[in-house]
Amino acid sequence: MKYIQLHKSPLFLKIIFIISVAIIFFIGGITFKHITVLKKSSVWVSNSHEVNAELERLISSIKDAETGQRGYLLTNDKNFLKPYHRSKDLVKKSFARVSNLTANSRTQQSNLKKLLYYINKRQNYLSKSLYLVEHENYDKKILTHNLIIGKQTMDSIRLKIEDMMITQQKLLKNRQNDYELTMNYTPLLIYFTLLITLILITVAFIKMNRDLVLLKITIDTLSVANEASKHAEVVGGFGGWQFNFEKNIYTFSDNEYRLLGCEPQSFVASLEAYLNFIHPEDLEFVIENTKSILTANDLAPFTYRIIRKDGEIRYFRTLGRIVTVASGDKTFIGTTSDVTEEVYAQKIIEDRNRELESNNKELTAFNYIASHDLQEPLRKIETFLSRLVSKDYENLSKAGQQYVSSIQSSANRMRILIQDLLQFSRTNKAEKAFEETDLNYLLENAKQELAQIIEEKKAIIEANELPVLCVIPFQIQQLFINLINNSLKYSKEDSIPIIKINCSTIIANDEEFLAQSNTKYHKITVSDNGIGFEQEYAKKIFILFNRLHNKNEYEGTGIGLAICKKIVENHKGFIFAKGVSNEGATFIIYLPAS
Repeated sequence: MKYIQLHKSPLFLKIIFIISVAIIFFIGGITFKHITVLKKSSVWVSNSHEVNAELERLISSIKDAETGQRGYLLTNDKNFLKPYHRSKDLVKKSFARVSNLTANSRTQQSNLKKLLYYINKRQNYLSKSLYLVEHENYDKKILTHNLIIGKQTMDSIRLKIEDMMITQQKLLKNRQNDYELTMNYTPLLIYFTLLITLILITVAFIKMNRDLVLLKITIDTLSVANEASKHAEVVGGFGGWQFNFEKNIYTFSDNEYRLLGCEPQSFVASLEAYLNFIHPEDLEFVIENTKSILTANDLAPFTYRIIRKDGEIRYFRTLGRIVTVASGDKTFIGTTSDVTEEVYAQKIIEDRNRELESNNKELTAFNYIASHDLQEPLRKIETFLSRLVSKDYENLSKAGQQYVSSIQSSANRMRILIQDLLQFSRTNKAEKAFEETDLNYLLENAKQELAQIIEEKKAIIEANELPVLCVIPFQIQQLFINLINNSLKYSKEDSIPIIKINCSTIIANDEEFLAQSNTKYHKITVSDNGIGFEQEYAKKIFILFNRLHNKNEYEGTGIGLAICKKIVENHKGFIFAKGVSNEGATFIIYLPAS
């Protein structure tokens, strides 16, 4: 799986967008929470003030009742009792209001229960005192006692109300502290989140800006590539087409229209429109091949004829394959090439191949004639000459004897020439059956073939260990025979021929004769101490029928080394020669190591 850097991926912008939206919602949540806390704090402050105000009204109403009682006791005027009677309702109303305002506070509710007890007790003693005063005969001690208890109760009411007001102040202070704590960290949190958002937006902006620059570069590159593609289609003589499977739409390139002899985009691209240009004899063939577009991933190349708009018949070759584009749609992309010249050239090659086959048959017939019809009269000539020499040679004049010797020599050269030609033809035409073969075995066979001449010249052949290679055995054996025979033929008359055969594995880079590469070769050298040759003739000696010496000096037909060169080439190798006149010659053979 390919590694994709996150900051270069389109996913990066999506992640930043999601995080930014999440931060905006987070800031909105923090703001909402802050406003809610602020609203609650305001409610709590207002609640505390209302509680304190009601408590003051409550104690004020109780005081009014007490003042009315005191005025009545001093003056016995019932007008002073009006505040007393009115205070009962006011006290109930204020108490109910305080109870409602402190409903969420257990402490205040507990205080209210005690305060209610004291209020009821105070009102009872007020009622008792008034009741005693309304009767003329009342006990002043009892009245005094009631007044004292009433005063004590009033003091308890004051203390309890003060206690409730202090408790309310504490609650208000605690709530104010909570609010201030919230207000202290909220701005910092909002600032921090805004800073992160700003950083993310900046990064996103930089990324989008880079993407836009990259997009512009990509668009420019694609524009150049598109123009280059169009130009390449024109120069290369091919056109492009596409088929979208999901949308069932064909698209032709401009040069596709030109190949058909039409102006670019001169008709709506479709399979039906294209089939109108197909040669009637190839129409069914084309339809059958294009069916694979819907079932196979690849459209194998096939060639057919079309009739251009101007009536000219051309040969087209079409191929294609399915690709999945960035949008996810499967599209079949194909090319159509004008291969008319290629088809015509192929036909010419086929005609020439047929001619070559005919020539090869004629050459085979010639080989047959050379091996049978030509050798047969030659054998008869040699037979009759042999009889003439054995029976009537002494009866001939010296001139006649010389003529007979010349005829024998010419017949012998003719026989050798025919054999060499047959051998060269066999080297060119033989089946190339490669086998894993020990070259040491082939060298020994070659030495056995030349045993007589080796013994006659008392030649010394030295060879190190040769490798086992995949070769054509009889050809490599013939290679050894020809090279050793060549060394024996051109040996010095006054010295024993010494032939050295060595083998090593080398790399082409290390050899002066080979092209520079890292290819490995087996290097086989056959060197002698014969008459040698001038280095300027090193390439000429491998040419067919080429000789460096007169036929009267050395026997030969000039075919042996040409056969060697052909054998080495059959094995994808190389052969070179190095010579020094009157010192010897070396033949270097390179055969592939694998």
